[in-house]
Amino acid sequence: MDFLEPALIEYIEKHTEPEPKVLQELNRDTYANHLIPRMLSGHLQGQVLNMFSKMIQPKYILEVGTYTGYSAICLAQGLQANGKLISIDINEELEETITKYIKKAGLQDKIDLMIGNATEIIPTLDYQFDMVFIDADKENYCNYFNLCIDKVKPGGYILADNVLWSGNVIKEKENWDDETEGIVKFNELVHNDKRVEHVLFPVRDGIMVARKL
Repeated sequence: MDFLEPALIEYIEKHTEPEPKVLQELNRDTYANHLIPRMLSGHLQGQVLNMFSKMIQPKYILEVGTYTGYSAICLAQGLQANGKLISIDINEELEETITKYIKKAGLQDKIDLMIGNATEIIPTLDYQFDMVFIDADKENYCNYFNLCIDKVKPGGYILADNVLWSGNVIKEKENWDDETEGIVKFNELVHNDKRVEHVLFPVRDGIMVARKL
C-alpha cells in the first residue's frame, strides 16, 4: 500500500541522496531472484536508516531480520570506526546473497550475520547496543522489544519497521490477522512503556522510533 501518490514518491526520491550502486544492484537482484521483494527497505527508507545511524554514531547495532541485507548495509554506514552490526535472520537460504553484498559494500569486517531464531540468539549476545532495528516476523515484535530493551544503553534507540502495516492497524479488530495483531500490540507496548520516549514516523510503511530513557 502506498500512502503517497506515486508521482510524489518519485519527487521525494529524486530529492533524496542517490542510491549507491551496490544497493541498486542488490535492489535489482532481490526483485529478480527472491520471494516477497517488497520486504526490501528500498531507496528512501534505506537513506532514512543511513541518516539515523549517522546521527546516532553507534558503536554497536543489532538488526533483527536481515532479508537480503539492504538495511544492514545502510545502517552500517554510521558505525564508529571500531563498531559492529550484528544482524539476525532465520532464513539460511538468504545467507549467500547477504554475504555477497556485504562484501561488495566493503563491510565484511563491520557486519556479523547470524542465522537462526532471534528469540534464542538475542539472550546470548553480550553487547550494550546503541541502536536496534526490528524488521522480522510481526507476531514476535513485542518479544523482540522485550528481549532487546535491557541490552540497549540509556539514550540508545530501538527502531521498528512496518508499524502501519499497510494501514491495517486502523481496521476493526475482527478484521485483523495475526501479523496485524502483532503490530498493534507492539505499538501499544511502546506507547505505554515508561522506559522509552517515542515517535511514529509515517515513512513508507511506518517506522517506530523509541529512545531509551
